[in-house]
Amino acid sequence: MIIDTTFSRELAKSLLDINAVVLRPNNPFTWSSGWNSPIYCDNRLTLRHPELRKKISKAFTDIIQKEYPDVAVITGTATAGIPHAAWVAQSLDRPMAYVRAKAKAYGLGNQIEGGVDKGQSTVVIEDLISTGGSAISVIDALLFIGADVRAVISIFTYGFEQATKKFKERDIPVYTLTDYATLVDVALEQGTIKQEDMNLLNAWRENPAEWPK
Repeated sequence: MIIDTTFSRELAKSLLDINAVVLRPNNPFTWSSGWNSPIYCDNRLTLRHPELRKKISKAFTDIIQKEYPDVAVITGTATAGIPHAAWVAQSLDRPMAYVRAKAKAYGLGNQIEGGVDKGQSTVVIEDLISTGGSAISVIDALLFIGADVRAVISIFTYGFEQATKKFKERDIPVYTLTDYATLVDVALEQGTIKQEDMNLLNAWRENPAEWPK
């Protein structure tokens, strides 16, 4: 869910302006999954822009203060969620952790770094939700050790139904600062895309695995 629709549009414009999100409906990208896609998102580019990353950090912090003011630990997804989780944890004066994609094959074999104890509450910070796989793996690792996962908060989501279903199955609320529908609307408004591109963009959103037919 999006809480601040005004900021959502402002952030979408900023992501387009710095090319953190690129739309190419007539010259698709190929994702690592093999999907063809009219959009490519690299929110790591926000790290190069101090004012923008401050706004993102503040938006994350505001949601947590409003919805989960007593949360014990801020957890980032590796790797893109780590810097944002660190800034939020610093703002809230909370411990910070991050979760690897898999446990280390050396040392203590940790998957959760920094540490979340059994019974401790945590909010997961993610940069991007596509199919939901990376965030779900983090949630499952935290649930396995008995942590109380309150929510996931991301910079951007495509809003795929398969991701929504995964989070619902685990009863985990998802907050996002902006999303695909908002971004496409802003892109159309500022002339990044044309009205005739909308059918392609909407068709991809409805059936990304088989687009374009």
